[in-house]
Amino acid sequence: MSGVHATARIGARDDGRGGTSLPVLESDGPLALRRTRGTGGEARVMLVGAMSGPLGGDRFRVEADIGAGARLRVGSAAATIALPGQAKDEAHYDVRLAVADGGELHWLPEQLISARGSDLSVTTRADLQAGARLVLREEQVLGRAGEEPGRLTSRLTVRIAGGVVLDQELSCGPGAPGGWDGPAVLAGHRAVGQVVLVRPEFEGEPAVARRVAEDACVMPLAGPAALVTAVAPDALRLRRVLDEALADLGIR
Repeated sequence: MSGVHATARIGARDDGRGGTSLPVLESDGPLALRRTRGTGGEARVMLVGAMSGPLGGDRFRVEADIGAGARLRVGSAAATIALPGQAKDEAHYDVRLAVADGGELHWLPEQLISARGSDLSVTTRADLQAGARLVLREEQVLGRAGEEPGRLTSRLTVRIAGGVVLDQELSCGPGAPGGWDGPAVLAGHRAVGQVVLVRPEFEGEPAVARRVAEDACVMPLAGPAALVTAVAPDALRLRRVLDEALADLGIR
């Protein structure tokens, strides 16, 4: 089978002293994990791409398991760029997140850029126990400056206490179902993003559906969750719009 296979794993646990320990911090190949300075009881990890990619045929997987009472923030050092490779196979990037009751995860990677000629499938699944907290951001940019995008399929699934609260898929670029660039989906924009918020307090006071910024809206989900979605002409504006929406919800 062609392409590079790599897996990165993070395990976060309450250290019993008001902080968060990382008993599991494993990575290989083009995926590298680095612990950075945290604040308060929160641990922080940076995902660093040691090589370009994913390329055609590559299979990357990132797993994070957050225990009860642990708090973890994960970011990435730079944008991920999906590129064409010598192999014509589809590349895969899978993210699996698990958060226990009383645990908290902020999953905040930089943008994913779909370069011309690439073919990437991204699947993100978050499984949360009741009482878990989550801020999960995804941002996709279709093509670098002045170029057409590659093929990008992105699926995001969130489960709380065993029940599905969100399961959505977006396919863009050459070969994608018609209408992805039309007024009902991206309307000509080249950057799209979403933030999933899971907060126990949403159970008693759900988020209110509304427009919160230019080309961004908040939608309540079943259970203690909400979804912010946005489109923008470029990555910079997309991040600004999502930040405005989160500030409106009181999230930093």
